[in-house]
Amino acid sequence: MFVGDEVRLDVGFAVARERLLRLSEDGALFGASDDAYATARVGVAGVSKLVRVQARELSWADLSAGMALRWEAAGPGGGLFPVLDANLTLTPAPGSGAGSVLELAGVYRPPLGLVGQALDRAVLHRIAAATVRRFLAQVAAKLTDQPARNGGDGPASPPDTNA
Repeated sequence: MFVGDEVRLDVGFAVARERLLRLSEDGALFGASDDAYATARVGVAGVSKLVRVQARELSWADLSAGMALRWEAAGPGGGLFPVLDANLTLTPAPGSGAGSVLELAGVYRPPLGLVGQALDRAVLHRIAAATVRRFLAQVAAKLTDQPARNGGDGPASPPDTNA
């Protein structure tokens, strides 16, 4: 299943690119990933809620910067959760105004074959979309030095039944 979103930043491309580079080097993107994933987790007794985030080094050209990301559940039961492979891309905002655009476009396969596909159609895709929105909102807040916002009007996170 495809999932993605974008957010416009009120900061120029060069400044945003430099801040994104710093975030990728100091590991702050992993914290944003962990926070976004944690808001969408489904707690099941005995199943790990740890997430492993892998990221390629930030690459850039004159008018774009980006990196590949992979989110996957780690530990016992990790195979019960989808793996997300995505590209995080930063570009100058279109038009004559200043600003930039941060976009995440990715793909995941629901686990558990046909049962997972049915669950995805019923609820998992909405959770994936909300997770992406939250992640982008958190990264955007770091790039613009603003407090993080909710990240959209997505569905509420499922209750954590493993508290």
